[in-house]
Amino acid sequence: MWRSLALLPLLVCASATAQQVAFNGSLGAQAAVLMIDGQPRTVRLGEAVQGVRLVSLESDRAVVEVAGARRSLTLGATPASVSGGSEASIGRQIVMSSGPGGHFTATGTINGKTTRFMVDTGATAVAIGQQEAEAMGLKFRAGRHVVAQTANGRAQAWLITLSVLRIGDVEVRNVEAVVVPSQMSHVLLGNSFLSRFQMHRDNDILTLNLRY
Repeated sequence: MWRSLALLPLLVCASATAQQVAFNGSLGAQAAVLMIDGQPRTVRLGEAVQGVRLVSLESDRAVVEVAGARRSLTLGATPASVSGGSEASIGRQIVMSSGPGGHFTATGTINGKTTRFMVDTGATAVAIGQQEAEAMGLKFRAGRHVVAQTANGRAQAWLITLSVLRIGDVEVRNVEAVVVPSQMSHVLLGNSFLSRFQMHRDNDILTLNLRY
């Protein structure tokens, strides 16, 4: 049985003021609800509240500017640190907590395309359904033909390499993936991704620390 990982709310800490900012959702296309130092604030595009300016907004992503540094925030992403005066560096840690029903899922991107992930420690590689692979524009048919074991038995699949897989502020490049000819509710995070991390689980909290 697969368990998925629901990421903790994203926190942005400004080095000078130790502010904590979480992206809680959007109000249409022009405003976001941000938790700033524990208080809910409605922030409109271009507006700054308590030193936090909303630069851009999508349904599941907001770009904020704190002390001159910009950070792209995703709903449910991992904690990240922002220092004033320069773009924050790529993170090295993913912290996740179990969600409703004991499933663990995460929102992230593959080659810049947003998708939903589910951790599957029993999978050799990241697994993507053909329909979603087509929607992402992945050129999987140019990949190597392999046979994959699916819920419906063995099936022809394609082995490819993903340029960038990102969750929160953590990026992993050149990740092996298999595209299977079936519809899947999530992209499965198999060991071609998980093996890049040192994994530690404490009850319902899973921490992934990037090895390299």
